[in-house]
Amino acid sequence: MTHPLHTIDLSIDHHVHTSYCGHAIGKMEDYVLAGINKGLAKIIFLEHMEAGIDYFERTWLTDQDFDHYFKEGRKLQRHYQGQIEIGLGVEVGYNPEYRNELITRLKQHNWDQIGLSFHYLPVADKPNGHRHLNLVSRKPANIKAMQAADPDQTLSHYFAVLKEAVQTLNVDHICHLDAALRFVPGLHLTDKHHQQITSLLDLMADHNVALEINTSGFVIRDRPYPDCTIINQAATRNIPLLASSDAHRPEDVGRLFNRLPDYLESCRSTS
Repeated sequence: MTHPLHTIDLSIDHHVHTSYCGHAIGKMEDYVLAGINKGLAKIIFLEHMEAGIDYFERTWLTDQDFDHYFKEGRKLQRHYQGQIEIGLGVEVGYNPEYRNELITRLKQHNWDQIGLSFHYLPVADKPNGHRHLNLVSRKPANIKAMQAADPDQTLSHYFAVLKEAVQTLNVDHICHLDAALRFVPGLHLTDKHHQQITSLLDLMADHNVALEINTSGFVIRDRPYPDCTIINQAATRNIPLLASSDAHRPEDVGRLFNRLPDYLESCRSTS
């Protein structure tokens, strides 16, 4: 029988951003052409949706932006039919205080893929004069604010929110599951966090939610998000694995997918 870690489809990039989100570069067509040049069978745009976030810059799409996104995406689907399949999805950032708004907005479009993430942490001291900080940002103000807070409690909150989101929203996969570790020096998972992750993976299996293997981690930490420990736990639960570049530049599409087979084999050997 094929091992679960051998079933990942490297011909599909499940996580691609564009300039619509405000922190990526390049138009949708640039990414489509990059996918064709990489020999991919399919790319899925996964643009950011947030609700109720008070942050010093907007890194997500408005409802009007999503209307334009779908109009442009449908045009590209027709134009490049037969060359590459194009999916129009969303990366929804869960905000427990605005769960009903998110549920309503998600119903406004027929998404090809709904990815789940949690980027924005509410904080009392308001770094930069705003109520949220970005957990996955490399900006010094965010890192300093996270270091000033209780890192252990921050990670606990992060995983607790993801667990609630899986039970609240109808999502297809979780994006970069351990990415809250991304840029804060010395931040690591404790036994408590691993227990939370185990519980989260159980919920994902129960709700048929896939796990994204995000290759941006190869660039940042020399291994994808998440790492082998979490990937192996997902495999034992038969949770589907999805290859994702988290591209923010056209040249990032399908990046380092060639490293995934060896990496996943190394995970299997340690399971």
